[in-house]
Amino acid sequence: MKIQQANAVWRNWSGSQHSAPQVFQPREISELQGLVKSQAKIRAVGAGHSFSALAKTNDVLLHLDHLKGVVALDEAKVQCTVHAGTRLYDLGEYIAPINQALPNQGDIDQQSLAGAISTGTHGTGIDLPCLSAFVDGFELLTADGELLQCDHQQNTEIFQAGRVALGSLGILTKITLQNRPRYKLKEQIRLCPLKEVFAHIDQWKHQHRHIEFWAFLHSDQVMLKTLDETDDEIQPRQENWPSEDALLSLCSELTRFIPASNPYLQKLLSVFVKPSCYVDWSSRIFPTPRQTRFNEMEYQLPVDSGLQCLQEVLATLRKQNVPMFFPIEFRYVKADEIWLSPFYQRDSVSISIHQFYKQDCRVIFDLVEPILQKYQGRPHWGKLHSMTAASLCDLYPKWDDFMRLRQQLDPQQKWLNPHLQQLFLSE
Repeated sequence: MKIQQANAVWRNWSGSQHSAPQVFQPREISELQGLVKSQAKIRAVGAGHSFSALAKTNDVLLHLDHLKGVVALDEAKVQCTVHAGTRLYDLGEYIAPINQALPNQGDIDQQSLAGAISTGTHGTGIDLPCLSAFVDGFELLTADGELLQCDHQQNTEIFQAGRVALGSLGILTKITLQNRPRYKLKEQIRLCPLKEVFAHIDQWKHQHRHIEFWAFLHSDQVMLKTLDETDDEIQPRQENWPSEDALLSLCSELTRFIPASNPYLQKLLSVFVKPSCYVDWSSRIFPTPRQTRFNEMEYQLPVDSGLQCLQEVLATLRKQNVPMFFPIEFRYVKADEIWLSPFYQRDSVSISIHQFYKQDCRVIFDLVEPILQKYQGRPHWGKLHSMTAASLCDLYPKWDDFMRLRQQLDPQQKWLNPHLQQLFLSE
């Protein structure tokens, strides 16, 4: 078993969270079981792509990167079972040869499967739920070192709760996914007037398998992106220079040093963004390179409130003239039945606010969060937010059931770090 020094500094992807844990990297499930039995406080981490303090601990931190790969395949059911430490960018390549693909995923594929599942990670599509809803079963390592098989037939309560549990019920070790036959997607990106989006998005969201847009504070145009299934020949993405990611980084730096330049830079969108159309296998089309670091707040709102909320957010940030070059992302997610899923029994609009990692995100988030909460927004568990148990419990009908089950599985609070204690135990 690989062990790092106890005083090693751990940081998440954006650098906003850091701690000095004792880090273990078990290579076998038996090693993992031994660790769990011997340690009083444990957190597990994947890629560190959560912006919230979910993985932050000065106790024991487990990396599951060695526990990866496909365990079993079911071609008849179009399912696969994989180790929970598998990264999303590897998963698509693992299952492509057997003609399987994920039904949906987000535009970042660096996360571990367990991390993405546990936080309710999602893509976009009015008829497509978050990634956790495609989980057909999982193996859970509990606080006493026992391995539980959880699915629709056995340990059903744990299955219902454990698909989005923030690592608070135990450690996911194996996950069975309901996939679909491999398919190609056509990606189309163009600029579109914001007024046109507001007038037609309720119609467009049913006409495209996936639709999302990015709205800028100082532009009357948005970046509109659609993905649709196709049988067209593959036309892979081209490497443009400078890339959109490089331009984003440059403009963010300019905005940071010269805030007054922000409106002028955003009015150059037509120079930066050219219409594009690409075709490729879904696992290659979904992810977009993300080298420019940022911090993010994201809330999920009732679908009928999304546009009104976005208007208010844009108006507030424009009035305050905040130095934020990053656009605001707007997506759709279908409801599910997972107890602590932000999409529990509610078709949702997802609104994401980003700020360049070198700038103070709190200035913006403090302005936006009350608006998102006013519309009954539920926070993305992996993104920054200020909510605690006292306010969260009213947003989740199964909150008390989840807390009861969590207490049964972990009476000694082995899995709770300070962040989870604030989420689950504060009054």
